Amino acid sequence: MCAHSLSNNAILLLSCRDRKGIVAEISQFIYANNGNIVHADQHTDPDQKVFFMRIEWELADFRIPRNELTNEFAPLAEKFEMNWELRFSDHIPRMAIFVSRHDHCLYDLLIRHRAGEFQAKIPLIISNHPDLRSVGESFGIKYLVYPITPDTKLAQEAKEIEQLQSHQIELIVLARYMQILSKEFVSRFPNRIINIHHSFLPAFAGGRPYRQAYERGVKIIGATSHYVTEKLDEGPIIEQDVIRVSHRDSLEDLIRKGRDIEKIVLARAVRLHLENRILVYGNKTVIFD
Repeated sequence: MCAHSLSNNAILLLSCRDRKGIVAEISQFIYANNGNIVHADQHTDPDQKVFFMRIEWELADFRIPRNELTNEFAPLAEKFEMNWELRFSDHIPRMAIFVSRHDHCLYDLLIRHRAGEFQAKIPLIISNHPDLRSVGESFGIKYLVYPITPDTKLAQEAKEIEQLQSHQIELIVLARYMQILSKEFVSRFPNRIINIHHSFLPAFAGGRPYRQAYERGVKIIGATSHYVTEKLDEGPIIEQDVIRVSHRDSLEDLIRKGRDIEKIVLARAVRLHLENRILVYGNKTVIFD
C-alpha cells in the first residue's frame, strides 16, 4: 500500500459561486478546530464565475470527531451554497476491472496495484470473454464471465450490477472492455466508471483505427481516459497524452506505442480518482495538483 494510505486526513472537494471569504472561512474552520492543513489547491472559472477547491488536513488532533465532521461543516457549506464532498485519505476504495480480450491495460493495472501504486482493493474482474481468466487467477482475483449479445445485454448487465453491489464496488475501470454499457448501467455509477481509448476520435472512428491512422500517415498518436456517460466517448476527460510517430514506424509499431500510451494514461486517471483529485462540473473536470 502506498504511503499516502497511512495518513489519517480529511479531504474536502467543493464548488460554488465565486465570492469573497470562501478560503478564509474554510481555513478558519480548520484552524479553530486544531486542524493542520497539509494540502490546498483552488481554481476559479472566470467565465462561469465558479470557485473550485480541494483542501486536505490532518485529523490526528482535530477537535471534531470524524463521524461528526459532515454535520459540523454543513452550516458553512450552506452559507456559500457549496456542492461538496468530504472524503478520508485512509479509506481504501473497492475497484472492479472490466476487460474483453486485450490484456495490456489489465496487466498494467494489476502489476501497479501489486507494487503498491494504487490505494484500492480489487476483488473482481468482469469480462464478456473467458480468454483472460488465467490473468485474474494468477493475481488471486475472482474472474467472472458474462457473454454479451444484443438479446442478452440487459439481463447480463443486471447480473453484473448484482455482483458489483454484493462486492461493494465503488469504482469501475474499463480496461479495454469492448462493449457499450447501457444507459441503465451507467446511471447507477455516475462519475465512477473510467474508460480508456485511443485519441483518433472523431477522425478515425470505427474499426481498425490504427490501420486508418497508419494509412493516413499520422505523426502523433495518443490516448484519452474519461468518465463514462450516456453519450459514447463524450464523458468528462480525466487524462490525455500523446507520443510522436514517423514514417519509419510500421503498423505494428503504431499499435505497440498506442498500447503503451493507453496503459500510462489509464493508470494516471485511476490514480487521480483514487487520490480524490478530480472534481467534475458539467462535462469537464478540474484536476487538482
